[in-house]
Amino acid sequence: MSVLAAKGFRAAGVVAGIKSTGKRDVTVVVNDGPSAAAAAVFTSNRCQANPVIWSIEAIADGTASAITLNSGGANCYTGQFGYETTERTAQRTAELLDLQPSDVLVCSTGLIGAGDEIFRAKSLAGVEAAVNELGSDETSAHNAAEGILTTDSHEKLSQRQGAGGYVIGGMAKGAGMLAPGLATMLVVITTDADLEHAALDRALRAATAVTFDRVDSDGCMSTNDTVALMASGASGITPDEAEFTSQLIEVCAELAKQLQQDAEGASHDITITTVGAASVEDAVAVSRAVSRSNLFKAAIFGNDPNWGRVLAAAGTTDAIFEPQELDVTINGVMVCKAGTPYEPVDRVDLIPRETTVLIDLHAGECEGTILTNDLTHDYVHENSAYSS
Repeated sequence: MSVLAAKGFRAAGVVAGIKSTGKRDVTVVVNDGPSAAAAAVFTSNRCQANPVIWSIEAIADGTASAITLNSGGANCYTGQFGYETTERTAQRTAELLDLQPSDVLVCSTGLIGAGDEIFRAKSLAGVEAAVNELGSDETSAHNAAEGILTTDSHEKLSQRQGAGGYVIGGMAKGAGMLAPGLATMLVVITTDADLEHAALDRALRAATAVTFDRVDSDGCMSTNDTVALMASGASGITPDEAEFTSQLIEVCAELAKQLQQDAEGASHDITITTVGAASVEDAVAVSRAVSRSNLFKAAIFGNDPNWGRVLAAAGTTDAIFEPQELDVTINGVMVCKAGTPYEPVDRVDLIPRETTVLIDLHAGECEGTILTNDLTHDYVHENSAYSS
């Protein structure tokens, strides 16, 4: 049940009319405790939406008892009026749940510039409706996950059980603008483990750094990205921090993979791994450079194993390597060895959706992986008409 798999939480997702589709578009998740410890990471985009600005301040004390999310309007670049909308959303949530506004995180997703009087009225009405429908059953969990979707084709859910029986559950939304710094789109993770803010913060940052921060579908970073982790402590279990972090990484990795697989218009899910690097940073830099090459992404869309585009992208980085020592393997076929052609490219089968690219720098022992997608006609069409 994702965010309701852990004890101590209630949630709901309702139709507030923000979307023109008539689908659920406001979600509330509540932590009933006994603990209210929380942590969150946000987009590193300097142009941040009003909910991000609010939530950064709200989480500063390391606690959060509720999170309110809406889809259908980003409430970004909507001026002071937009910030007041976020503030009123937190205030109304707090009033209904007998909390302080600073106990409430707020998230929005949708079109930048959307957030007028109608948006405000529907958002606030949606909060009231969601609080009235709060539950802890599977239907409530499903409705909550549905209420945060925009161009997604389905909900993204994950959960794990840790040593002793504590649970971590999460839900995510995201199908475009997947190139974050610390977070990807909107993600809510809950746990009934009993951990303080500092431990949650360390675990969350460790997890997002190797999962959500490694999803780079289209090189475009959102203004609204938020990953929030709330701990109710309801299991009474205080897990080993390393073990908890490991479980949290698994939850985040599964959600990140689902984000990749639902990327707008994609026909190939591409896993790019760079090995033999002098540092993890070098490995990630090379993999990310390839993932952001439109020439490479277009080639994969056309089922063309053009490994020259991989090398060209790697060469734009500052990573340590000798250009004439690079190896490239695509879907198990080493098409380039020591900077020269090797196995025939016609042996590479690019018909399957899952695509792997392995780059060996022969410069060290480190590696790093980036998840991306191909560049398709459908992606261009969907984003050419996003605001119309």
